[in-house]
Amino acid sequence: MLTWKDVLNFAQQGNPVPPRKVEKSEAEWKALLTDEQFRITREKGTERAHSSQMCRLFEPGEYACTCCGTTLFDASEKFESGTGWPSFTQPQDVGHVAYHLDTSYGMVRVEVTCNICGAHLGHVFPDGPAPSGLRYCINAVSLNKVQNLA
Repeated sequence: MLTWKDVLNFAQQGNPVPPRKVEKSEAEWKALLTDEQFRITREKGTERAHSSQMCRLFEPGEYACTCCGTTLFDASEKFESGTGWPSFTQPQDVGHVAYHLDTSYGMVRVEVTCNICGAHLGHVFPDGPAPSGLRYCINAVSLNKVQNLA
């Protein structure tokens, strides 16, 4: 289980090695994504709080990157944070999420991106529930819900 100390270590010392890489040009991403998906995932945008039904979706399943389809989070790690964005306590696989210090807007935060394609997902904070204490605050536009078939 990842902790805030692990997150800071990744952000400061380097991210886990991804199992694969997906690289596309800006034009290729624009052709694949909606304008809003492109703005959020490729230009580090943020969707409006409470703008997605995904905040209230708690059925079993997995959440994959909108851009490359890599599974990022499992519904079993999802919780209601009251922030207006889908929130998770852990990524499904340590190598699928990357961490970057973000000092934009006069704040110090940790941005999370897809470690496979570089898509901006949101940020992670140390104010989540036990036992990890992590809150991955993720733009719903960055995710696609995938139902478990088992």
